[in-house]
Amino acid sequence: MLTAVSKWLEWLLEWTTIFLMIALTVVVTVAVCFRLAGHSLSWYDEVAAVQLSWVTYYGAALAALKRRHIGFDSVLLALPKNLRLAGLVVGEAIVIGFFALMAWAGIEVLQVLEGMTLISLTWIPIQITQSVIPIGAILFIVCELVSLPFYWRMTSQGISLEHAEIEEEVEQELKQAAKGH
Repeated sequence: MLTAVSKWLEWLLEWTTIFLMIALTVVVTVAVCFRLAGHSLSWYDEVAAVQLSWVTYYGAALAALKRRHIGFDSVLLALPKNLRLAGLVVGEAIVIGFFALMAWAGIEVLQVLEGMTLISLTWIPIQITQSVIPIGAILFIVCELVSLPFYWRMTSQGISLEHAEIEEEVEQELKQAAKGH
């Protein structure tokens, strides 16, 4: 069941991130065209900054799900198995604790921002644009927990996710090079 949840979450986050990136590209392109025509859009800077933060938060959750965020596999795997697993627990607790704190702070910030709107688009509440903070933090925690059993298994076996990915890429490149000759 965890695999099905992981696949569904991966699909959702990939398409959300793709949609957000396309929307940001459209906004930037339209803004550049308007600026070149001598009619700058007053809302562009504010909206593009919000869109970029949304891409960052949702992309970070996707990276957490795939265990592609910043990590130190080499350091962790250099430890004896018991210390390695203890280090994994400590590391996960720190990451999840940080994002739990960020979710809580994000909710507090949303309450403070109640009634405020964007400066250039006064019909958009800032609470909507800043909701990405607690939502992104909660998504990061969920993705971290969903991917934890796989990460635990790989780490306990002494397998580096970073090195496995690099080795797979090298192997594919070698196969392609052999086909080409």
